[in-house]
Amino acid sequence: MGQGSRERHEVRCAIYTRKSTEEGLEQEFNSLDAQREAAEAYIASQRSEGWTLLPDRYDDGGYTGANVDRPALQRLLVDIEAGRIECVVTYKVDRLSRSLLDFARLMGTFEAHGVSFVSVTQQFNTATSVGRLMMNVLLSFAQFEREIIAERTRDKMSAARRRGKWTGGVPILGYDVAPEGGRLLVNAEEAERVRAIFGLYRTRRGLVPVVQELERWGWHNKRYRTRAGVERGGGPFTKTTLQKLLTNPLYIGQVRSNGSLHPGEHEALVYEATWRNAQALLRRKGRSGSRRRRPGPTPLLQGILHCQPCGKAMTHSVAARGARRHRYYVCQTAQKRGWAACPTKSVSAEKIEASVVGQLRGLLAAPGANHIEALAPFGDDWQTLPPAERRRAIARLVERIDYDGPSGKLSAVLRDGGTGSFPSDERGEQ
Repeated sequence: MGQGSRERHEVRCAIYTRKSTEEGLEQEFNSLDAQREAAEAYIASQRSEGWTLLPDRYDDGGYTGANVDRPALQRLLVDIEAGRIECVVTYKVDRLSRSLLDFARLMGTFEAHGVSFVSVTQQFNTATSVGRLMMNVLLSFAQFEREIIAERTRDKMSAARRRGKWTGGVPILGYDVAPEGGRLLVNAEEAERVRAIFGLYRTRRGLVPVVQELERWGWHNKRYRTRAGVERGGGPFTKTTLQKLLTNPLYIGQVRSNGSLHPGEHEALVYEATWRNAQALLRRKGRSGSRRRRPGPTPLLQGILHCQPCGKAMTHSVAARGARRHRYYVCQTAQKRGWAACPTKSVSAEKIEASVVGQLRGLLAAPGANHIEALAPFGDDWQTLPPAERRRAIARLVERIDYDGPSGKLSAVLRDGGTGSFPSDERGEQ
């Protein structure tokens, strides 16, 4: 045969984009779109080599590159493990990762599944040995520079805090940031609310009762305007935000630096005895966060299961009753704002996991199921799989599961675009 008749191998390409902050993402054409446009042009230039662009988007807006806890990146890894991707294309190397250790692990995953990595602007292609060498050298210098800058910034901020200065961050209830910056000014109306909240916690002696009372009063967290003029904050109190308020030493005129407290330049809002009484009560209630918990079983539906009535994710939780430990999935709304805030509340983890797995295993009886690779783990060897592998198997097949506590109904969105209902007679904990 002539060269023109040789069969080309199709290279399925996925584009990954990332931006560290959410600023500007609301624009019609933002940084993620610009990164994708450059990557699309590069893939189009390689069309003669069989490169084709997959339609799925993997965009992480507002996520740091210092770790891999990013939803789009995790979806990308799931699709790589499923064999759907053969090449990952990014605008720059640091869009994928700023950590050499994380990058090395990602490259190990890519290599294990025969996936190459291309950086458009830096002309690196891990399909070649030179590309792999140059990429590791570049990342080594990038991480070194990042660590030096971070170290200098931490030292400068620590020195400022030791002198009692406000070094920035999200403004807190009771204070406004001075127009010139660098100082906290008392907001008289909000300061009265802060004192009332400390008094309410002293009488109610629990986070949830205080959160519920603040909701009845219509009181919310600090609302502020960024330098760019964007309104932020102002959401309802939760157990987490209330605890942060009660434990913040700024309210007694102190600044925390490296675990120590230093006199601040700003005015205190509550007496030190009031603040320390709140810390003692929090410790007695077990909310100090110092207790170590033994690791529990792997939750199979973590990150997939959502509450249908309020749309929030349901998180895995373990409760001890005597010598027995019971696992649940709890709606984040109920967990943060009190049991009465959501009709779903919680559901037994063992029962809902068994229901979902049973329905997925039932798909094996469908016509043509033997040819669906993602269904393979749900066969006779399911019980022998490690928990982490079971969780990955479900994630490869199911994108999202919605659970309605009052009716006990489950609905699922599959990764191939299909939807379905899972019959279930489970009810949320009332």
